[in-house]
Amino acid sequence: MRRFLIALLSISFAFVTFAAVCPVRKGKPVARIVCDSTEALTGALMLQDFIGRISGARLPIVSDNGKPKKNDIVFRRSSDPAIHEDGFRLSTGPGHLLIESNRGNGAAYAAVTLLEDYLGCNYWGEFEYTIPTLSDISFPDIERIDNPAFRYRQSQNYALATDSVYRLWRRLEEPRDEFAASYWVHTFDRLLPSAVYGNSHPEYYAWFDGRRHPGKASQWCLTNNDVFEIVAARVDSIFKANPGKSIISVSQNDGNRTNCTCPSCREIDDREGSPSGSVIHFLNRLADRFPDKQFSTLAYLYTMHPPKHIRPRPNVNIMLCDIDCYREVPLPENPSGRDFLKALEGWSAISDNIFVWDYGINFDGTSTPFPNFHIIQPNIRTFRDNNVRMHFSQIAGYRGGDMSELRTFLISKLMWNPDADVDSLTTTFLNGYYGAAGQYIGQYLKLMEGALLGSRTPLWIYDSPVSHKDGMLNPILRQSYNNLFDKAENAVAADSALLARVQRSRLSLQYSELEIQRTEPKKDTARLSAMLDTFEMRSRRFGLASINERNNSPIDYCRLYRQRYLPKPNRNLAADAIATFSAPLPAPYDRIAPTALTDGLFGGATYKDSWIGWEGIDTSITLDLGEVKSISSIESDFLHQLGAWILQPMSVTYYISTDGKNFSGGWKTELPDDPDPKVKFVNVRHNLTTPENARYIRVDIEGTKQCPHWHYGVGNPCWFFIDEITVL
Repeated sequence: MRRFLIALLSISFAFVTFAAVCPVRKGKPVARIVCDSTEALTGALMLQDFIGRISGARLPIVSDNGKPKKNDIVFRRSSDPAIHEDGFRLSTGPGHLLIESNRGNGAAYAAVTLLEDYLGCNYWGEFEYTIPTLSDISFPDIERIDNPAFRYRQSQNYALATDSVYRLWRRLEEPRDEFAASYWVHTFDRLLPSAVYGNSHPEYYAWFDGRRHPGKASQWCLTNNDVFEIVAARVDSIFKANPGKSIISVSQNDGNRTNCTCPSCREIDDREGSPSGSVIHFLNRLADRFPDKQFSTLAYLYTMHPPKHIRPRPNVNIMLCDIDCYREVPLPENPSGRDFLKALEGWSAISDNIFVWDYGINFDGTSTPFPNFHIIQPNIRTFRDNNVRMHFSQIAGYRGGDMSELRTFLISKLMWNPDADVDSLTTTFLNGYYGAAGQYIGQYLKLMEGALLGSRTPLWIYDSPVSHKDGMLNPILRQSYNNLFDKAENAVAADSALLARVQRSRLSLQYSELEIQRTEPKKDTARLSAMLDTFEMRSRRFGLASINERNNSPIDYCRLYRQRYLPKPNRNLAADAIATFSAPLPAPYDRIAPTALTDGLFGGATYKDSWIGWEGIDTSITLDLGEVKSISSIESDFLHQLGAWILQPMSVTYYISTDGKNFSGGWKTELPDDPDPKVKFVNVRHNLTTPENARYIRVDIEGTKQCPHWHYGVGNPCWFFIDEITVL
């Protein structure tokens, strides 16, 4: 019995002595940070910095490779295969804390884990963090290995470029970290510039519709051996100039339906059942030429589905994109998602080197509510379970974008551990970032999620608030959302930092209100003006730089809104005139066509309302004013939206008539190519030299009809869209 008690006391004494590591006592350092390599220095410096902020004690960093002293924190490299790239092991030895890492940033991520999980720190956004005040710092008995689910994790947030600590804390990487010379997606024109080869060697570029299509956005003829040799030489030179990098992207230019269909390329693609066949054939040749390098290529739009027979070499990385999927439910729960899953499962059956590019962004409205939080975890788990090793989650990470900080927080956590408790993570962020306002922001998010699902309206990456004005953004719900934001602002009114966070997060709701209100026939001018003033003021204050991927600024948006949408005296002589057309309109534009051009409602930047359009043809539009009137000018309103393949017309010609049979005039305006990616409203106006009488106005529109060489739809039909025709 006595021996048993002695043994028990020995065990207890050992626990007391070795279970806890206490590097700081009463605000004084009592230990060191021991760092055995430059790779671990970032983690050591981060730990030193934050422990100093927490306690006021500065732990010295030393490179002592001898036996650790009591309470030391020791960083060590390890070759243990259980520790993966970016992973780490934390363990308390006899009186010290050991941090082991292998390749990548494991040492820094271990430091983040110690600060977050054991010392109560957190990092929310750009230079926005929470740290406690402690005079004593101690770590309990720890034994854990923590590896990421994906070896490469990428997302978007404005803070990644400005706050290096934020980037490390979120454990995110960027293409420049991995890809040689930042050759990352849509690299065809960088590797084989059409400006150099397009005129002299059109045979290097895609054949379809009876001719070659050289251009900045063109695809390659992937069976042309000269193309292969030029690209191989270029790749070789890039790797030699970037000796620390071993992966490069050789991937199709942006665009769809632009692949080569020459007999040689078509033969491969027909045999493989997908245009990805000729792509993989080409990439495999590169992989064989450079077996020690990795080659990433896109499986995107027309190449999304895998080939039937050919298999990618192990050093060919498949970057699979789910751009065509709707986002209101997880991937298995709607047809677009199931089609992508079929592609993912097909690729995962023939490759374990897969990179998934997932989209959680509204490109046409980065400041529009995008309630997809409920699908983030199930989709990431799906990727993890299908051999995905690298993951890019593209979100609206702009300053002032819809819940940018929360999105990055959740996505970064789930890309590291897809099985984390997402509800707990969300609550942690909301309470930590918004303080007392967090509960109301959480209610707002849940209410909108339920409203989206209840509306059964798809959530799309080229969406508009107008699409949801009868669903999740109907008037009753918008009032409820605003009530919750009012409560949130009131809850933190005394704290300027927290109040600013709430008001910045409210911008997306305010933008949606403005977008929906501009489509209403009756408008409260005073209220709209006040809303515009608030949105513009807060956009300036919080640094909201753009409202869409085309970099249209909110300041320009407000200026145009006041000119374009606020009520003004309607002097349009064509108001409510009925229009007829020389060419039938495609659905759904045919439903609004007769009155859309004269109802006084100007369309927005997303072609979702008021606009009518034609693809690949010219059109004549005739307005009947109802009676002969004296006119002095004619003006038409067109949309320039390259992302949707909507180009301004080549020319617009105006005619007038008193009887609808004999027309005079022929006043023609020619419009040049405009490759500017910003969304624009193009007004084509003709002022008559002297007023003339007319009952009928004819507008002849010469469409661009085919996307030009600089556009990523090169060679394919393009649209023109027209809205109001104004006659004065």
